[in-house]
Amino acid sequence: MISFDRVSVVYDGASEPVLRDVGLTIPEGELCLVVGRTGAGKSTLLGAVNGLVPHFTGGTLHGRVTVDGRDTAHHPPRELADVVGVVGQDPPAGFTTDTVEEELAYAMEQLAVPPEVMRKRVEETLDLLGLAELRYRALHELSGGQQQRVAIGSVLTAHPRVLVLDEPTSALDPTAAEEVLAAVTRLVHDLGVTVLLAEHRLERVVQYADRVVYLPGDGTVRDGLPAEVFRDTAIAPPVVDLGRLAGWEPLPLSVRDARRAAAPLRGELAAHPVPPPRRTGAVGGTVLTAERIVVRHGPVLAVREVSLYLRAGEVTALMGRNGSGKSSLLWALQGSGPRQGGTVGTTGASGGKPVDPKRVSAAEARRLVGLVPQTPTDLLYLDTVGAELAQSDRDAAAPGPETRAVLDRLAPGIPDGLHPRDLSEGQKLSLVLAVQLAAAPRVVLLDEPTRGLDYRAKEALIGVVDRLAAEGHAVVVSTHDVEFVAAAADRVMVMAEGEVVADGPTAEVITASPTFAPQTAKVLAPLPYLTVRQVGSALDAARAAR
Repeated sequence: MISFDRVSVVYDGASEPVLRDVGLTIPEGELCLVVGRTGAGKSTLLGAVNGLVPHFTGGTLHGRVTVDGRDTAHHPPRELADVVGVVGQDPPAGFTTDTVEEELAYAMEQLAVPPEVMRKRVEETLDLLGLAELRYRALHELSGGQQQRVAIGSVLTAHPRVLVLDEPTSALDPTAAEEVLAAVTRLVHDLGVTVLLAEHRLERVVQYADRVVYLPGDGTVRDGLPAEVFRDTAIAPPVVDLGRLAGWEPLPLSVRDARRAAAPLRGELAAHPVPPPRRTGAVGGTVLTAERIVVRHGPVLAVREVSLYLRAGEVTALMGRNGSGKSSLLWALQGSGPRQGGTVGTTGASGGKPVDPKRVSAAEARRLVGLVPQTPTDLLYLDTVGAELAQSDRDAAAPGPETRAVLDRLAPGIPDGLHPRDLSEGQKLSLVLAVQLAAAPRVVLLDEPTRGLDYRAKEALIGVVDRLAAEGHAVVVSTHDVEFVAAAADRVMVMAEGEVVADGPTAEVITASPTFAPQTAKVLAPLPYLTVRQVGSALDAARAAR
């Protein structure tokens, strides 16, 4: 179905190719998982399948890419639209109509599909993806998971034989992600659609993959069965890392497989103390207090009289399904977003009387409370990465770290001369995070900071968060990434319908919920382990004591 024959891609001005001499064949009806570090070339590989690379991205493509017999060098994306459907990292950005039904029909209108056929395909797609009850709903009213399914449906009505998905679950809560992946696997198994899926949250998708395409970052590509490829890759989901640590053969790809092999490991661990899941430091006094916060967006009550406190040196994870009010609460705390009721007070770096960030200048508010939004490009406005970094250093006017130093810890190797819009989603997020952290605010709010980040970048982010906490900052991370929460958070708050429904130590809150429990906790339950690192520390201690 898809063939890469000695394919190399070189972008203008680049010294090295993004893809180098790639040979790859993907047969019909497979779910192919594309993995690799941020910036390794995954988006380029996907873009080459429907001709976006190089017809729209520029650069030079050497070799030959064919899809269902069509050479992409001679068929631009518009001539492949009936064969290849593409859903990008931000589905709402690709919507062109107002309602679900209209969006499902739009692609067929462009392909001049007869009206009677259009109606039939819309009905089939509504049933296939579980969207029938939403057919007349406005797209902006849908949850993230519902929008993702609509985006898939909008390309599926053209009856493509290949579906390309770039980070389809990155912005979704665990339940919504399962809904989307269930729909995708149904397309593969029941309709024979070939799916190429790039994803950083491998713990969600690896068990569904028929094949893995691994990009190590040097331009080459390696593919094979998941258990074979993940045997020595630099990145792997926690369940695979646990299998490597325990020496299980074959490597497990799902929690179910891992639990079947884990009885001896549980027995060995049960006789020894459980190490802390993360480095712990002293938690200081309260640096931000919010009382009875109310946020409305038109008729929607997004935050319902929420009260909370944030303490110096503590990392708090804010969790909950899409639409539960997490982002609205963060913007209200930072002072830039709407707040129809309640009060916020933060002491700042020098202590003293609490100050409401909403009542001071933007520069002062940034030093009190820093916020990294879900859409990082909202804060990027200059022509080069270097200009953004230099402007950040000038704006910070505070004894924080240089912006370049922070960026290199998160995503090393990004050249100063690149345009910020040419970066991958993960690189853009890393750049904005570095810009905000340069001001060294007392309170740091991160809204979905791991979106688009690979496991190594998440480890670097955990290191940054730990350092911020050690320096006395209060950190709040709004996220759906349960593995990141298990490794990074001291405390977890769960929101639902605009209210806080759970608040407590990380281990207590996330292990009490099957939805939010990390893979290690599920495999080793009832033992209270959250991360593979914990398990490794316990085994090292146990074996050293023998």
